Amino acid sequence: MVVALTELRTADDTIGFGRTLGASLRTGDLVLLAGPLGAGKTTLTRGIADGLGVGGRVSSPTFVLARVHPAGESGVPLVHVDAYRLGGDLSQLDDLDLDADLERSAVVVEWGEGTADRLSQDYLVLRLDRRADDVRTLAFEPHGSWRDRVADVVPT
Repeated sequence: MVVALTELRTADDTIGFGRTLGASLRTGDLVLLAGPLGAGKTTLTRGIADGLGVGGRVSSPTFVLARVHPAGESGVPLVHVDAYRLGGDLSQLDDLDLDADLERSAVVVEWGEGTADRLSQDYLVLRLDRRADDVRTLAFEPHGSWRDRVADVVPT
């Protein structure tokens, strides 16, 4: 169920929203990023990492599948996963041991819808799309405890 839809007109808007979200994340949070190639998933994750204050360069983990960014100011590490290459192969997702990562980190999974959502009943799907005018739209689909928390991160 989509609870909000907003526009992100520039990459800076996407990073800014990510910062807001990242500042609110805590250990055990699962965020799934959905959308086509070029929709802004990795840009959004850069903002999330900045909001968490984690260390390390944030880039798409497409070829390594997952990157761990050590805890920074917030005390919450970030695990950034790109499930695109898994092609829905749940055994490969299990090999990443993300359920253990959730015990000590916030986990952001690009292309994780339909696979990583089974890691927790509490997760937020952020659905990004890019319109013809290059403006991104962002839809919020909260699940479990995120239904109560999503209002804190929806841009006004």
